[in-house]
Amino acid sequence: MSSLTLQSTIPLANSPYRIPALGFGVYQSHGPTCIQSCLTALKAGYRHIDTAQYYANESQVGEAVRKSDLKRADVYITSKILSPGKDADSTYKSVIGSVEAIDKGGYVDLMLIHSPNGGPEARRLMWGALERAKKEGRVRSIGVSNYGVSNIEEMKEYAETWPPQVNQIELHPWCQQREAVSYCQKNNIVVEAYCPLVRNQKAKDPTLLNISKKYNVTTGQVLIRYCLQKGWVPLPKSDTESRIIANADVYGFHIDDEDMQKLDGLDQGDKGAIVQAVTN
Repeated sequence: MSSLTLQSTIPLANSPYRIPALGFGVYQSHGPTCIQSCLTALKAGYRHIDTAQYYANESQVGEAVRKSDLKRADVYITSKILSPGKDADSTYKSVIGSVEAIDKGGYVDLMLIHSPNGGPEARRLMWGALERAKKEGRVRSIGVSNYGVSNIEEMKEYAETWPPQVNQIELHPWCQQREAVSYCQKNNIVVEAYCPLVRNQKAKDPTLLNISKKYNVTTGQVLIRYCLQKGWVPLPKSDTESRIIANADVYGFHIDDEDMQKLDGLDQGDKGAIVQAVTN
């Protein structure tokens, strides 16, 4: 893991495509702020932006990529479908609506089901829509978010494409979701970590502070580096230029085994979640 760089990518199951090992999150970032933050991130070297229908900023992400001096193929864009339509066709149209908002006439690199919470029929409809979009080349890879083991196992009943290529879940030292992570890793499902910075709620944690002082880095840099060394794809979010840049500057140090174990020791299980722990 010491050979990690800002250009590191991870292979996706049954796919010629790879996903950048670090992503940029845009939850609660809107309008010109979102465009500017994405441009700052791309300039800092991020090549992966994570949006969603729910975030209401897909078009701003697309605009930022067009405004940057990068080719579309050089930026990995993820979005998520929030809920199904009334039937298969309207659900598919919802997915295509996202693709068009981001890259008119083009594609999205990865599309996820945002949540399993709508129930089994909603999950089936949304997965069918993602499979169709993938077959038609509008989406290159497909996956899920907030899915526990039982949700992913259930997919075997209806999925043409299994396993999902990605599962994006809340992950940080206080919420390590070990059962879900272990299951995903065994089944070649890339694990993405949302809220890797715990929304700055743990910045004064003594263990985290001591480790950040030891390596002479910020607490945020420790948390992002922790995810990378775990093999997770962290999606840090910020609208502050200096933090966006710092959060990508995590390749000049390596957290040693002893300190990784100290961070592992902070796990509070489901109680440590600030958004949602999965149901296995």
